[in-house]
Amino acid sequence: MVYRAGIIGTGGIAGMGILGLHEQDDIGSKKVRSSHAGGYTETPNVELNAVADVDEQKLETFGKAWDIPSEQRYVGHESMLESENLDIVSVCTPTYLHREHVIDAALSSASPSAIWCEKPIASSIADAEEMISVCDAEGIELIVNHSFRFTTKIQQLRSLLADGLIGEIKAVNAQFRRELLRNSTHLLDTLAFLVNSRPVRVSGYVNEENDAVDALDGRDVDDAGGGGFVVLEDGTFVTIDCTVAREISSMSIELIGTEGKLYLNNDDGVWQYWRLEDGSHVEAPLPGIESAWSWDTDYEEAFPNAAGHIVDLLEGRDDNLSSGEEAFQSVEIIIGFFLSHNTGSQVDLPIDPSLQDITITSW
Repeated sequence: MVYRAGIIGTGGIAGMGILGLHEQDDIGSKKVRSSHAGGYTETPNVELNAVADVDEQKLETFGKAWDIPSEQRYVGHESMLESENLDIVSVCTPTYLHREHVIDAALSSASPSAIWCEKPIASSIADAEEMISVCDAEGIELIVNHSFRFTTKIQQLRSLLADGLIGEIKAVNAQFRRELLRNSTHLLDTLAFLVNSRPVRVSGYVNEENDAVDALDGRDVDDAGGGGFVVLEDGTFVTIDCTVAREISSMSIELIGTEGKLYLNNDDGVWQYWRLEDGSHVEAPLPGIESAWSWDTDYEEAFPNAAGHIVDLLEGRDDNLSSGEEAFQSVEIIIGFFLSHNTGSQVDLPIDPSLQDITITSW
């Protein structure tokens, strides 16, 4: 069977280059592999048939770059969803539009069986819960593109940790570039994937600094650098630092367990493992993992891996690796950080229903 795919939004992650990962002059003018369109075109039995955007110039550029026939380039997502019969819909629009576009796709006559939504899932807890609820009611798989989950080495590492590589995890220290909703969601979701314990309490700090407003024609956003600590239900204590600018950040995670420790630095290409022997940490090779994770190879493979995973979901061969429920955790922590910063107190999770409409505007 050939699965028909359509994309809402023609920005960087859809297929035209991402700020910070590709050359500035290429963004918006050249197609890139590390994208939804790239994932579809490398996946057998998937055809990218249609695309929609409100910006006609971007729509034309994207359509020509990815060989989408002019009659299947739609001005506005409503037109595409009314005219096409789609098995998979990608939502590649800014975060504040995810709720509208996911729900519109789920309830449309396009009748998709899967929706592949960019991270983070939404700008508020209420929006995320509604998206999950509507997709569940319609029998649609909602896959959130937390791309680290779809890289082979992160999956291998998760299996090693589950098998007791460093024993019982007690503490985690993590650092990544600002901003919280735009970038920290990568870090938090990766930790949720590796540690597999839900958050129960947070304390946060927000520095009101961000890196992308200039690229947004001056549009104001709430999203900013920040961090704090998170306590997980199994007692693991996690510190998060996403306060610094892109050019001086280094995506690092240190996990400390009862039988060893790990240091992962994805920006510098360094993964180190120590096992605990007679009270001393002894460095050793990571079993079955030959080299550190890298943006050039591992991140790029995430997109065809994710598209292939969606095919496996549709054909009943796998369970959802990055569901809405999983993606919900990072948004709840980030909302908790903002709440904590503004109230000067620790915040228990889940967040009280009366506060679940709080929205963090991002891009």
